This record gives sequence, C-alpha cells and structure tokens, in this order.
Amino acid sequence: MRWQGGRQSDNVEDLRDENGGAQGGFRQGGFGGGGGLIGPAFQLVRGGGISGIIILVVAFFGMQAIGLDPIQFLLTGNLAPTQQAQAPGQKLGASSGPRNDEMTQFVRTVLAETEDVWSGIFKAKGATYAPPTTVLFSNQVRSACGFASAASGPFYCPGDRKVYIDLSFYNELANRFGASGDFAEAYVLAHEVGHHVQNLLGILPRFNQMRQSMSQDDANKMSVRVELQADCFAGIWGYYTNQEGIVEQGDLEEAINAAHQIGDDTIQKRTQGYVVPETFNHGTSAQRAEWFSRGYNSGKLEACDTFKGDI
Repeated sequence: MRWQGGRQSDNVEDLRDENGGAQGGFRQGGFGGGGGLIGPAFQLVRGGGISGIIILVVAFFGMQAIGLDPIQFLLTGNLAPTQQAQAPGQKLGASSGPRNDEMTQFVRTVLAETEDVWSGIFKAKGATYAPPTTVLFSNQVRSACGFASAASGPFYCPGDRKVYIDLSFYNELANRFGASGDFAEAYVLAHEVGHHVQNLLGILPRFNQMRQSMSQDDANKMSVRVELQADCFAGIWGYYTNQEGIVEQGDLEEAINAAHQIGDDTIQKRTQGYVVPETFNHGTSAQRAEWFSRGYNSGKLEACDTFKGDI
C-alpha cells in the first residue's frame, strides 16, 4: 500500500502516554449502538479470564438519507451508554501529547483517505460528510459508551462519534490472527469508519429507540448484517483507494485474509475448539470476506444492502 506522502488527517486524538497508562480494566457499558471489529468470543479469551465483558454490537439499517431505499430493521443491545463524570475520551493516566511515529502517520493517512472517499460519496448524494474523530489510546480509555480496555479491540462509539483503537491491536492482528500487512491494518480502520457512516445515515440512533423489542437471537442475526455492511463499506473505501493507485499487488489478499481470520466461526474454533452459530454477531469468515469484496469490486452503496435476502 503506497500510503507514504499522502495527506494526514487532523481528526485524531492521541491519548497515549509513555508508560502505557493504567493496567487492567474492562468495558462496563455496551457500545450503545456502536460497533467493533471483533466479537465477544475473542475479547473474553484475550482479557485473561476477566468476567463481565458484555459487548453486543447493534444497529438499525437505513439509507434514505443518501438516496437509497430504506429497510426497516432493528438491532438490540444489552447496556445503555454509561453516564460518567469523567469526560468521554479521557485517558486514565497522563498524556504525553501527540506522537509522530510511523504507525501514527499511517493511521492519519488512512483516515484522510476515508475522509476523502466518504466526502465524495456524500457530496454526490447532496449531503455533507462529517468525519469521526479517532482516539489512539493505550491499555484503557473512557468513551461516551463506557469504559474500555485494549482487550475490547477497536470500536466505534456513536455517543461521541469517535473511533477508538489501541495500536497494539495490530500486533495481535498479525501474531494471533495471522493477518499482517498495511492494507489489513487499514481495513480495520475502514471498518470502524463504516460504522460511523451507518451512524450518520440514522442507523444507530434509530436502533437505540427500539432495541428492547428484539430477542437476543434476533439481535445477533441483525448484528451480523450490520457488521457485514461495515465490512462492505470498508470495501468501498478500498475500491476508491485502488482507483487512486495506492493499492499494490497483494494488498487485496491481505484485507480479505484479515476479514477471514476475524470471522465468528474462525475465532470460536481458535478460542474454544467449536462453533456456536446462534451466538454469531459479526458474520462467518466466508461472509466477511465476501461482503468486503462486494464493496471493493463495485464501489457502490447499493451493493452493500446486507438487509435484503440471504447473506
């Protein structure tokens, strides 16, 4: 991926500190209608035996705001956004200020690419794209959706419209999941930005109004469709990035491999030795790879209607 030399986004909050911040901790609140890259099965194992992690990604699909046919679906969640005296996004520990290492530059460049892509798509639909802020943290952080540790993985919080990521996750992605490469890492960010796009379209706010009406099984099924759509949106970003000549040979394979490695079935096989399909809430490896590819091959929002027919 030819990312060096590209524009870098200013929509980044670097809340890391030199000592890595306080240790331990876990998310006490749910996403509040947001979304993450991976499911609870991985988080529970990676958390080192910590109990009480309940993360259910939930959302409602609608595209009318940008000229597409709306689909009336709802997704439920377990916990409402927590109300904390501490400001959302505040790091639990001192901050040493913004860094300018190569990984930070990479993140800023990828985010700038997502901003350019989605600004163009929204503009073509007569709308204005408001990019999310991305928060870089180490070990733990507090968002408008609750308290989170690095064990939660990257996530998006609609309450403050921010993407949160501990960059150590990229080591986890390569070493634990076997998904290395800069385009695989870029896919992670593009997926979370995809959740932000869903939020702007009214998907996540609408869900929060009606989530209590759904059963856990229905919530899981709808969550899969929501996550696959975020994968497809990430693919759309990849499509336009490829058009700009940034994508290199082998990059697409890196992203598809990453999508495959973080499928619910693959994670469950790796962590517990067997799969429980009714608990899937992000999609199987095959589904995640397929929907990313759909977005990448078409570059069209219409291709990302995961709420129509079978998936």
